[in-house]
Amino acid sequence: MKQLFAAIIIGLFTFTYSHAQNDPNAKKVLDAVSAKMKAFKGVTANFSLTSLTSKGKNNGVKKGSLSFKGQKYLLKQGKTEILCDGIKVYTYDAVNKTITISSVDEGGQTLSPQNLLSNFYDKDFTYKLVSSAGNFHEIELIPVDKRKNFQNVHVFVDKGKTIITKAKIIDKSGNIVEFELSNLNTTAQVADAFFVYDRNKYPKDVEILD
Repeated sequence: MKQLFAAIIIGLFTFTYSHAQNDPNAKKVLDAVSAKMKAFKGVTANFSLTSLTSKGKNNGVKKGSLSFKGQKYLLKQGKTEILCDGIKVYTYDAVNKTITISSVDEGGQTLSPQNLLSNFYDKDFTYKLVSSAGNFHEIELIPVDKRKNFQNVHVFVDKGKTIITKAKIIDKSGNIVEFELSNLNTTAQVADAFFVYDRNKYPKDVEILD
């Protein structure tokens, strides 16, 4: 679940998509989003994640913060910290006292940061424009690989900002994770050193898993 949470957030800023037979209206919106995202030098934001069952029961809200630059990011949520230096991902779990180290190109069937940041992601989804009512364009993304553990992803593009600020992920059981950004700063000055893994920053008794 921690990797899914990270994926939702990071995916919004590294968003690419299939150029196969897709909705041209959705493509126009996504092209604009992609162009804007590439222009950002650094991003910071807060986020909330709401988990709902298939019957609509609220399982709680998780909040956190994100710093992002290119393919590097630092995500903090509760007692979990996920750091990516562009090559490796370091997931610190303060509860279980572990640091899990993985490569960004380690694939899988989950919606993970590794998948979202890799070069093959642009072949993983088809898309269509669902609605342009109100302040958002709603676009549905459906995974080409039906073995993925989620049915689809709905992203909401703010018309005024041309940025994806909300998303909804529906898994194979119909459970939903809703994501929303707040306090978004797209002109943040974030130094590269901010994304460097330093083992000495964490408790000495932490177990390293790689």
